[in-house]
Amino acid sequence: QVQVVESGGGLVQPGGSLRLSCAASVSPFSYYTMTWYRQAPGKELEWVAAITSADRTTNYADSVKGRFFISRDNVKNMVYLQMNSLKPEDTAVYYCNANRILGIKEYDYWGQGTQVTVSS
Repeated sequence: QVQVVESGGGLVQPGGSLRLSCAASVSPFSYYTMTWYRQAPGKELEWVAAITSADRTTNYADSVKGRFFISRDNVKNMVYLQMNSLKPEDTAVYYCNANRILGIKEYDYWGQGTQVTVSS
């Protein structure tokens, strides 16, 4: 059974930092692009950051570029999101996604999310 589980969310003061973790039991893990999304109350799901499978290329949304950093550990099947200089507008449920395109078939798995609240 495939499992994608996020952890590390919580309450953080503005300007603070937090690191989210995602454990994904997909196989082979190194073949999957790993992506973080977030959804604030009343807003649409927003793409945040991604790291590719082959060369570990990273991409970030303009709203988090320079503040957030995504990384992966292909031995531990883990992906991380280091969040710095947090702002109240970063408050959202953060979701981890594992995606692989194999020919005409797409493998796409989501976690249940972890809440991040930025407030004083």
